Amino acid sequence: MKIGLVLSGGGARGIAHLGVIKALQEIGVEFDRIAGTSAGAIVGALTAADYSPDESLKIIESSSFMKHLRPAWNRMGLLRIDTAVDLYRKYIPYDSFEGLNIPLHVVAVDLNEGEEAVFDKGELIRPVLASCCLPGIFEPMLINKRQYVDGGVLNNLPVEVIENKVDLVIGSHCNPFGLAKPIRSMRGVIERSMILAVQSKTREKFCRCPVFIEPDGLVGYSPTDLSKSRELFRIGYQYTLAMAGQIETLLHQSHNQPA
Repeated sequence: MKIGLVLSGGGARGIAHLGVIKALQEIGVEFDRIAGTSAGAIVGALTAADYSPDESLKIIESSSFMKHLRPAWNRMGLLRIDTAVDLYRKYIPYDSFEGLNIPLHVVAVDLNEGEEAVFDKGELIRPVLASCCLPGIFEPMLINKRQYVDGGVLNNLPVEVIENKVDLVIGSHCNPFGLAKPIRSMRGVIERSMILAVQSKTREKFCRCPVFIEPDGLVGYSPTDLSKSRELFRIGYQYTLAMAGQIETLLHQSHNQPA
């Protein structure tokens, strides 16, 4: 049985995907294909490159991603994300989808055409970073003379990208609905509004994941909480382990279904 893993965007909360993956691997789940948007694209690339969840967490903690960003001296964004390409080449030096151990599909948005773009061949790192180009914050990523922004704008849980290529889809979603405390800042209002906009288009896809994992403990964390990476990892890990019995039952049922 071929298993596909779909990883949502969610900023720093995407680190919880690593905890989810660690728990799934301990249960005995192996992935035959991965699709990811934004933070999910980064986690997907590291996983497909055969880094363990713990190794990936150390990379994220030690890479000082924000230090590699530079101001964008134009009106299309505050920061340039393409300056982080060399950082990721340090960890994935071959920089190609074909060099990965697991097939990976990365979702971004073609800003000019106004449509979703799926990358799964050729150059790897720039498409992964394009998938993370949050509009207004990052300057669009230029690939083959086309401008790309965050895949979450149109597709934050790209189930349909791989659902016809695998037998079962596991969805990991790191944007649970709810509030842990009142919003008291402009940044909080913007973050919350973005989550609601993305969530409204994503909910209909939840039922297309026979195994759907959404750690509710992430409600109290912001997409910018990179300093809390260990906590986010732990939440994803513990939540998924608590689902182990349910996940194993679903996998067994799917495996025994007639073709």
